[in-house]
Amino acid sequence: MLSDDALQDFTSFPTSGDVDAVVVGLSPHHFDFQQMNIALRYLLNGAQLIATNKARYIMTKDGFSHGAGGFVAALEYASGKEATIVGKPNPQFFQAALQLINLPAADCVMIGDDVRDDVIGAVDAGLHGILVKTGKYRQGDEKHCTHVADNLNQAVDLVLEGKIS
Repeated sequence: MLSDDALQDFTSFPTSGDVDAVVVGLSPHHFDFQQMNIALRYLLNGAQLIATNKARYIMTKDGFSHGAGGFVAALEYASGKEATIVGKPNPQFFQAALQLINLPAADCVMIGDDVRDDVIGAVDAGLHGILVKTGKYRQGDEKHCTHVADNLNQAVDLVLEGKIS
């Protein structure tokens, strides 16, 4: 249950028949009753549930829209299985990025518009986090983090001025 772009990374895996895992990402055209039932059947037959994230909502050109999280929760509930989250806010996601750039978490900053998955996820992984009041930001989100900026430029200025510690 992935977007066409993301499916390019899975061309060597079976997408029907005997599958080991149901992988859920942001793919609105797969979140219909028929596709959800197909996924449920795989899960009930022993497949693992893997999700790229459990985002509650995303920002689209039309405004806030459902993220993958509600659909992952529905599959968890129906199958009795807990999804393995391989993206944000999983600390291993952030650790993998840190390994790629070969820097310690304490020297890095995550700038994001999602207080739960971006900022708190990064902080839980040992990074600094700055919430920007753009995109998915909602009034009141700033109560859950220590560093807030009106936009990306202001967030970068906080970092360059050494105000993040």
